[in-house]
Amino acid sequence: MEEDLNNKSSLLLKYNPVYKKIPVLLHNYKPICESLLILEYIDETWEGPSIWPKDPYERATARFWAKFFDEKCLPAMWKVCWSKGEEQEKLKEESTQLLKILESTLSSKKFFGGDTIGIVDISGNFVAYWFGILQELAGLQVLTKENFPKLGEWMDEYLNCNIIKENLPPKHKLTVHF
Repeated sequence: MEEDLNNKSSLLLKYNPVYKKIPVLLHNYKPICESLLILEYIDETWEGPSIWPKDPYERATARFWAKFFDEKCLPAMWKVCWSKGEEQEKLKEESTQLLKILESTLSSKKFFGGDTIGIVDISGNFVAYWFGILQELAGLQVLTKENFPKLGEWMDEYLNCNIIKENLPPKHKLTVHF
């Protein structure tokens, strides 16, 4: 269900009373909150190709990088688009440093986990898609393919994957929303 975050529904408040945020997955009348936890739950509950590595070390590493996207990149990059002046300059530098870390992590890999899309790539969806729209609206040039060629290649591969393309919100709708 779509949720109006300016007028949160009683269902959202019932099923996520702690954070009062989306997303919430309701399965068998039991709520699972927070994106990464929902993805892990889905992966463990339903059959199909896994988005998590099988090897325990690789799985822990994937959790680390997914958390890096979620807790470091997303907040800094979101804030830079809505800030001004000195604060924006500081946040641009912080975002640039985070992107440099991601760029070096990709090295010669097609995706963060190797040759197929996995949890880290899905966690980086904000960087791959949403941030470009926000940058354009804010008149920023933080993440460019010239400055981050490996991230640019990753974004192209990720966004051109049929399953990803089919499930992204249309750019024009996000532009109007923001």
